[in-house]
Amino acid sequence: MYCFLPAANTYSPLDAAKILRCGGVIFSNGNIWKQQRRFALSTLKYLGFGKKSLEPVILDEFRHCALEFRGYKGKPVNPHLIINNTVSNIICHLVFGHRFEYGDERFIKLMLLFDKALEIESSIWSQLYNSFPLLMRLLPGPHKTLKQIWNDVKTFIKEELNQHKKNWDPAECRDYIDCYLQEIQTNKEREYNTFDEENLIMCVLDLFVAGSETTSNTLRWAFLYMAKYPEIQEKVQAEIDRVIGQSEQPSMEDRVNLPYTDAVIHEVLRMGNIAPLALPHSTNKEVQLGGYTIPMGVLIIPNLASVLFDKKEWGTPLTFNPGHFLNEEGKFAKKASFIPFSAGKRLCLGENLARMELFLFFTSFMKHFTFSMPAGVKAVMDYHAGITLAPKPYEICIKSR
Repeated sequence: MYCFLPAANTYSPLDAAKILRCGGVIFSNGNIWKQQRRFALSTLKYLGFGKKSLEPVILDEFRHCALEFRGYKGKPVNPHLIINNTVSNIICHLVFGHRFEYGDERFIKLMLLFDKALEIESSIWSQLYNSFPLLMRLLPGPHKTLKQIWNDVKTFIKEELNQHKKNWDPAECRDYIDCYLQEIQTNKEREYNTFDEENLIMCVLDLFVAGSETTSNTLRWAFLYMAKYPEIQEKVQAEIDRVIGQSEQPSMEDRVNLPYTDAVIHEVLRMGNIAPLALPHSTNKEVQLGGYTIPMGVLIIPNLASVLFDKKEWGTPLTFNPGHFLNEEGKFAKKASFIPFSAGKRLCLGENLARMELFLFFTSFMKHFTFSMPAGVKAVMDYHAGITLAPKPYEICIKSR
């Protein structure tokens, strides 16, 4: 399940991000990565990662999203931007301490910048930049646009940072930026300190890219699968109606009583295969694996798709089948080969948040809406290759139940 490549002469869609940006919590290594990841994990947990206190925030954001969808009155709509806004607002709550209205021009511009940047990073221009960096720095092209986009995003984050600094109270940490500012103060005299405002900006940028793109793409895949398999959608809705009812809101506590719904979410994650190559790794010493000697300094790309579609692990690996996650009694059963969030020390930082968002958003959508393709249109399950595997742009009918 691995590809081994000489680190200095290889291309991964993520390399461009590594070249054009530095620091942060995703693409850093060594002491920087250890300090930033440790801080991010503890801080996000303090702010509600995996805790019941975050449920009302997610459910309230669903309410705003539902109002947007209801405005189309069942007519075809491309859910891409709305879902991006919805998921990103959860990150905004954690990082900035507030959400943005969907009509906010600054927020819309930010979402469009992310889309454009990720599109360029997965293009041929990114490969050319990685192969001929000295030459490409002298030539015009989208790679120059990419650098400007990330600068614009960093400017947006700096503006939020400056607002925080104006009324920052070290005794009251409201969000990630507040906590990070406190960490800067605490560590400024310590040796090997990596906490500064530039790293803060990069960490916030990483949290946005990693915490919104993957979850929003997964939800868009879920809408498509529900429209393609209405019988599965009906079964999910029947289970939710039976367990939660019409008047109650979903809660993470309901998951144990919604085995079929949970299985469908996991099957969407498996089939959606959002990040098939995860993040590139590099060996820091010579290692032996499967009879091969892997030298130090080699880029290692884990092939998660080889596990998620392994015939030995899944009865019908290329078919959307929630039964993959149900035992003979119909209870939810997770497999060890289910690793869409990768594994090891660089396991997805936001896995707990993603799981909570997917469950609460998906059950809320199924409780309140029915998804179907426009008349005469079939669901196309082709993906758009990029930093993540996103469904190709589509329109869908979202009707209130």
